[in-house]
Amino acid sequence: MDPAYFTRYDQLRMRRDENGILEVRLHTKDGPCLFGPRTHEHMVDAFYDISRDADTRVMILTGTGDSWIAAFDESQARESDDFTIPKNWDRVYWEGKKVLQNLLDIDVPVIAAVNGPALVHSEYILTCDAVLASDNTVFQDLPHLAFGLVPGDGVHVLWPHVLGPVRGRYFLATQQKIGAEEALRLGVVNEVMPLEALLPRAWELARQLARLPTLTLRYMRVATAQRLKEMVVREVGHGLALQGLSGAALGNPGPNPRPEDRR
Repeated sequence: MDPAYFTRYDQLRMRRDENGILEVRLHTKDGPCLFGPRTHEHMVDAFYDISRDADTRVMILTGTGDSWIAAFDESQARESDDFTIPKNWDRVYWEGKKVLQNLLDIDVPVIAAVNGPALVHSEYILTCDAVLASDNTVFQDLPHLAFGLVPGDGVHVLWPHVLGPVRGRYFLATQQKIGAEEALRLGVVNEVMPLEALLPRAWELARQLARLPTLTLRYMRVATAQRLKEMVVREVGHGLALQGLSGAALGNPGPNPRPEDRR
């Protein structure tokens, strides 16, 4: 019998086979995942639940249709989600730290199967042990500068770590788009393939890993994730604080706001 948390979260579908391979599929009403405040909340709790479940031996994290997360679900917004108000940002600050920590606390190999544009929270992908991408994949940090916010929720840690500090800062500062083949060349992804081949390949790789002893799987993830954990704990809270300050400035730009503060 599947654990109760498999059906607890509206935007995450979960299934696990007899080998302990867990597939986690992001979605909105069974279509491509649209990101919103409730999505953020659910991911924090879902990744925590997964991290505590010893019956999972390998995890696949993927999206639905032809995009990973490429747009927003404005219907999720409530008054308490106004990020220009500091007391509201406090929740985002906590969730932003915990979602990455909980992902990295999943002590089994995690395979990202990136099924198209990853424009929102692409840093989640960079916590994974293997990254497979469909040939229509594009990476970009779209929302932060579009909303006038400091990119400080972990993208500022993980993208410079993967791309190198100079390329990583450029990627964030210019909202650069990186296609699948370029991402392969830069070491962001391990394999690129047609969309229809993506999930079968992820399962093939997961089954290969699942042949290893359970403790080998768990401790391999623990060993290789340690540096990322240290970076996330050390730097993400600071980045989120700066992101929140930039949001508060948008809500109260002062008596002589600059034109860009009115956006």
